[in-house]
Amino acid sequence: MPPKFDPSEIKIVYLRCVGGEVGATSALAPKVGPLGLVRKFYLFIVQEVIVPEIAFVCGSPKKIGDDIAKATQDWKGLKVTCKLTIQNRVAKIDVVPSAASLLIKELKEPARDRKKALQLKRLVTVFRVNSEFVKHNGDLTVEQVINIARQMRPRSMAKKLEGTVKEILGTAQSVGCTVNGQHPHDIVDAIRSGDIVIPEE
Repeated sequence: MPPKFDPSEIKIVYLRCVGGEVGATSALAPKVGPLGLVRKFYLFIVQEVIVPEIAFVCGSPKKIGDDIAKATQDWKGLKVTCKLTIQNRVAKIDVVPSAASLLIKELKEPARDRKKALQLKRLVTVFRVNSEFVKHNGDLTVEQVINIARQMRPRSMAKKLEGTVKEILGTAQSVGCTVNGQHPHDIVDAIRSGDIVIPEE
């Protein structure tokens, strides 16, 4: 027999979602269903009378999706990772942003219409036209990059903050933005040569 479900046990689930939007319930239900967060009804026929019995009294996947959308309002339109900490059939939602999400948020770009972007992507795929769908060609300062590195420091494997800053600059290069009007790799070279000094922690 499988082990009995213990509601007091802490379970952690990571979900990838678009900030400020309610995700598909069909994708959320299989992840949270086994953890006792989905309301289930069992029907028992007792003397020809149908009696509903509630197995788990908690929110539906739709309610959890709404809670995730509320928790990620600051990250509207950006793909972020959410951490669901589940105990006693109650889900606590925390946002775990990636370096790319933090950089794009710091660029303060206007919100994009994802439906129009998807339509454009389909047209380009059909007609095989080379096009960049999303350009993050803004400019950041070194101070902004250092602040992002401080936020990412607990998850970085670098020994010093300088190494984390270099990691963030590598992500900035992938995203496509510039730092102090220069290519991010030029800033990395300046840090290595000692022209730009990164403070200790």
